[in-house]
Amino acid sequence: MIDDDIKKGAELIREGKLVTFPTETVYGLGADATNDRAVVNIYSAKGRPTFNPLIVHVTSLEEAKKYGEFNAVAEKLANCFWPGPMTLVVKRIPNCGISYMVTAGLDTIAIRVPSNEIARRFLEACGTPVAAPSANASGKVSSTTAEHVRESLGSRAGFIIESGKSDIGLESTIILATRDVPVILRPGYITKEDIEKVIGNVEKYDPEKIASGKEGNKPMAPGQLKSHYAPRIPLVMNATNFPTDYAVLAFGKVSDDIHADLNLSESGDLVEAASNLFDYMRRLDTFPYKGIAVMPIPDEGIGVAINDRLRRASQNGFTVKK
Repeated sequence: MIDDDIKKGAELIREGKLVTFPTETVYGLGADATNDRAVVNIYSAKGRPTFNPLIVHVTSLEEAKKYGEFNAVAEKLANCFWPGPMTLVVKRIPNCGISYMVTAGLDTIAIRVPSNEIARRFLEACGTPVAAPSANASGKVSSTTAEHVRESLGSRAGFIIESGKSDIGLESTIILATRDVPVILRPGYITKEDIEKVIGNVEKYDPEKIASGKEGNKPMAPGQLKSHYAPRIPLVMNATNFPTDYAVLAFGKVSDDIHADLNLSESGDLVEAASNLFDYMRRLDTFPYKGIAVMPIPDEGIGVAINDRLRRASQNGFTVKK
């Protein structure tokens, strides 16, 4: 069955259609990255601003070098972390064939080699680079299951290749690799500490700088818009007050006097918390509450990425009051 779905999905990609496919991070809404009209359909289906660039998914570093210029640092990162949940932003090769709609007119390109087996088989069958943001309505919570995709996009998701829940549950770490000292543009499963073990110093992720930091009034990479991953009802992070009309998203051991509706990880495991984050945010968004109060998450390791997503989801100026 999955073989048939991969074959059908690849045929549709080559026809310029949209196909949603699983990756180890989240589900992606894919189109032929060399086809302008197909790429425009991604923006239309998501309601995504066309100034927000997309990630190009390829099968290998060798293929990636057809579209981007890899300096020594970028190549070292690719050799260490690909296939895997890391996106590298490198200089775009002129006339490389990638639609300028993908790169939003920038002279850089964001490229990733996913590790998910079905994603890799799908890309190989496509025989073309595939542009793919997360498969959800723009600005809303990312999809980690095929059911999430249907809830968010409906028929706009195109053909869906299903493969259960995403293993990691957070989008890829994005690294600007065009400079002598790389910059973390979006934190993810691969942490600053992981990266520094390979290449030494990396410019620390700065949420305020990155959330508003743009070149030429355009985001430098996907996932930089200040408001993103937003549920329907207000979300408050680092909550210490828990009104009864708020859903509570807990982390770690919770005292008996707190009505925890869902717990990202009772054992305090940040990796488990990351894999549950988007799914639990979606669930709580359907509860009959006025808002979602999220308990503090340690801002270390993958917790940096979790807090990044929560920060963007809570850009509504709302505060919890007793």
